[in-house]
Amino acid sequence: MLTTQQKRVLDFIRAFIRRHGHSPSLREIGEGIDIQSRGAVHRHVQTLIDRGVLKRTRGWRTLELVETDEVLPSLPLLGKIAAGRPIEAIPGHDEINIAEMLLGEERYVLQIEGDSMIDAGILDGDLVVIQHTNTANDGEIVVALIDDQEATLKRLFHLSGRRIKLVAENHNLSPLIYPADRVRIQGVLTGQLRSYR
Repeated sequence: MLTTQQKRVLDFIRAFIRRHGHSPSLREIGEGIDIQSRGAVHRHVQTLIDRGVLKRTRGWRTLELVETDEVLPSLPLLGKIAAGRPIEAIPGHDEINIAEMLLGEERYVLQIEGDSMIDAGILDGDLVVIQHTNTANDGEIVVALIDDQEATLKRLFHLSGRRIKLVAENHNLSPLIYPADRVRIQGVLTGQLRSYR
């Protein structure tokens, strides 16, 4: 298991290699993830090398990812299917990288209990992927902590007079309105998982 900081370093290196075609320098890594000490960056990179996640062929500019496509799960994208009128089935040949789609720095999973979000397609028992953040935009589905005691998944709206409206995606339920100081945002919905077997 990698520490949060080691994972940040690895994610930055992976993204940098994809964008530029070569690995970043220690200075670029430090600037990219806001670590001031080059020694700290060096230690994190060396740990990733020691754990076999990275390898270095010459200098620090020649870092390579050891992971392969098999390590980062992907599924074949075989085309589109109609959820309304039938459409012609045309096979595709792309892949969807599940890890890139769902995993990321400071993400976590919660299991849904209840039916307050069913009109958004979020059902009881579903798993939702949440990006940890303390802020959110109007209309985003958020994890809101009320009075530092109760957490709920709702659509967020900021109202005048420093009030927060939390809207259920269920036409049978009324919105919840609180003074802003009673609500803390814990994260924003980024994905959803449901198993049928």
